[in-house]
Amino acid sequence: MKALRNLGHHERIIRVGIGLALLALSGFSAFPVWGDFLLMTVGLIALLTGIIGYCPAWKAVGINTCKFDQQHSSSNPKEGLHEHSVSTRQQS
Repeated sequence: MKALRNLGHHERIIRVGIGLALLALSGFSAFPVWGDFLLMTVGLIALLTGIIGYCPAWKAVGINTCKFDQQHSSSNPKEGLHEHSVSTRQQS
């Protein structure tokens, strides 16, 4: 099964960086326990969505920053959204 992606490369890098920063900040912050928990939760969500490349909230709103998906999804709907097909590799 091929995964759907709706996050572009730059957005994924930013999300991973923000996620790591928030996770690190939660360990060194002077916030109360609920503040640390909130930082860890938001940081973990940002980190995981950045690694996976899919954001359910973006899907619900209809946002798609993955340029490859926007250009090639209409040409062949059966092809993976972020992967090249074997036939295009063999033509080269």
